[in-house]
Amino acid sequence: MSNVLSEEKKQQVIALGRLGWSLRRIQGATRIRRETAAGYLKAAGIAVRPPGGWGRRPPAKPAIEVTTDFGAESAGAPAPESASPPGRSSSASACEPYRESIELGLSRGRNAMAIWQDLVDSHGFAAGYQSVKRFIQKLRGSPTPEARVVIETAPGEEAQVDYGSGPMVRDPESGKYRRTRLFVLTLGHSRKSVRLLVFRSSTRVWAELHEKAFRRLGGVTRVVVLDNLREGVITPDIYDATLNPLYRDVLKHYGAVALPCRVQDPDRKGKVESGVGHAQKTPLKGLRFENLEDAQAYLDRWEERWADTRIHGTTKRQVAAMFAEERPTLLPLPLEPFRYYQYGERTVHLDGCVEVEAAYYGAPPGWIGRRVQVQWNATHVRILDPLTSQLLREHLRQQRGRHRIQDEDRSPRTPLSTKQLLHRAEKAGTHIGALCRAMHGKHGEVAVRRILGVLSLAKKYGVASANDACSMALETGACEYHFVRRYLEHNPQLPLSLRQVDPLIRQLTLYRDLIESRTRQENNP
Repeated sequence: MSNVLSEEKKQQVIALGRLGWSLRRIQGATRIRRETAAGYLKAAGIAVRPPGGWGRRPPAKPAIEVTTDFGAESAGAPAPESASPPGRSSSASACEPYRESIELGLSRGRNAMAIWQDLVDSHGFAAGYQSVKRFIQKLRGSPTPEARVVIETAPGEEAQVDYGSGPMVRDPESGKYRRTRLFVLTLGHSRKSVRLLVFRSSTRVWAELHEKAFRRLGGVTRVVVLDNLREGVITPDIYDATLNPLYRDVLKHYGAVALPCRVQDPDRKGKVESGVGHAQKTPLKGLRFENLEDAQAYLDRWEERWADTRIHGTTKRQVAAMFAEERPTLLPLPLEPFRYYQYGERTVHLDGCVEVEAAYYGAPPGWIGRRVQVQWNATHVRILDPLTSQLLREHLRQQRGRHRIQDEDRSPRTPLSTKQLLHRAEKAGTHIGALCRAMHGKHGEVAVRRILGVLSLAKKYGVASANDACSMALETGACEYHFVRRYLEHNPQLPLSLRQVDPLIRQLTLYRDLIESRTRQENNP
């Protein structure tokens, strides 16, 4: 050799030589002389393209390279291409009778594997995938392969997730075809994928798709690599990204950890990127479905028959066989599914409460005017510190317009304005004042508005009627503003004092009304 190269340069030259690059092209890419590169290639046992060899057929591939998508024996293809059917020349391609179907598939953007699978399923095509691949290469040629890096992971260690564009499916709401979203989760070791279709995406849908994928796999990986999409990552950062709280809690429930990629670095999750492209180009390209269930069923059948039984190009093994080895290493599923919740940010009001769906929940003292994180579901409301995510308070759900305040958060001192309001209620009526004091003792400062409501009822229906209604509320133990209001609405002209008058006075009143009625009839015959 005319020169000695470093180990890195040496491996680079050998890799480019295995890809079939000419010495001139290797020299232009690596700045290494052709004579030096030729010596290293010969020492590695790699054939060097002779001068003037342009346009000649490249040497046959070594026996270790296999078809990356499928094996003929697992697909059920009964005869190789060399066995020519009767009536056809041995030199003619087995794909020639299906030229129109192949050209139609190419016009729809389907690749060679998808076209071969369609021929096997629809026409009983007997030849292998290589026959279709060679026939399509003659029609449109083959691109030059590029060098790439392979990331190896341990079994059960990593899964990669991503979204892609799905097929056109008729939307039941609008009745029109619309593009679906394709969710793909790919295991880093075995390349086993789970593909799911949805119409719309949200934070909860994104988390539910992960949960459904874990259930289908029967286990969970320890790390989930994802892109910086909004459903999973709120604030991308190279060192400490801010994850979506719901997505983070779902992964924590299943024992996994999220690992966002760097911004504009999709190669870190190249396995799922390949899985998305595989589904887009092979089973779904150019197809339309009438409903989402049919589309998902078609995708599941393709996954089981073709994707799981293919021979992967990197591992040189069947995906289903590798997944059978990887499955025992996955983390076990939890006994219960994740309980989903809604979340948001709220400002603590001047009364020390935050509002969630028209109900009010108390925060600890010292948080008035500050922002807090709130999580809620059908039964509980949780108030969290926005910086540390520490739980500040947890309350049971309350009805609309009601309050939930823990006893330790109530102020032991009564404000002067509240004392003045209670004194005003006592002056209005004995029972009114007693009811207002009972409400304040039970609800604290929250009862201020209810006391104002009782005073407004006294102004509307009269002090006597309101005082009697408050007396009835105290006797029955229903010391609430709503009881007084309902009582007065149903008995606006019938206070308790009218029931307690002497029966003789009541009879005289009825007799007077009868005389007035007869007098009006006589004056107006």
